[in-house]
Amino acid sequence: MTNNDCLRRIRYILDLNDSKMIDVFAQANQTVTREEVSAWLKKDDDADYMACRDTMFATFLNGLINDRRGKKDGAQPEPEKRLSNNIIFVKLKIAFNLQADDILSILALADLKISKHELSAFFRRPDHKHFRTCKDQILRNFLKGLQLQYRHDIEPDELFQ
Repeated sequence: MTNNDCLRRIRYILDLNDSKMIDVFAQANQTVTREEVSAWLKKDDDADYMACRDTMFATFLNGLINDRRGKKDGAQPEPEKRLSNNIIFVKLKIAFNLQADDILSILALADLKISKHELSAFFRRPDHKHFRTCKDQILRNFLKGLQLQYRHDIEPDELFQ
């Protein structure tokens, strides 16, 4: 999944307008314009489409954590220069304040069943012997499950074709 895909889905799940998106970035001490946000949210084949770099998407996720959970005292975390699905998954887990059982039930909403052990492997350090790379399918189904939990007005497959 691209950063832009994830950004569009998170925006839809939380029903964020452009002003709120700008505010989420501001929560992580990043100033963005409405034009930048609009370009990131465009479809890939749109002439005004602009790819959302890893650092900008990491900044958005850090801002989302600050927005939903409150800012921690002290220095704010630096956005990652390279994002992986595992890092995105961890940041969404923190932002939505989810435990393993919550994530498993969200994945079940999207008709994906995995064990607690499989899930915990995604959240381990990359050098751990039981670390497992989070594939696009897992992240996509997690976002689909979040949508089913937070938004009941449209089927996710209809929205993101």
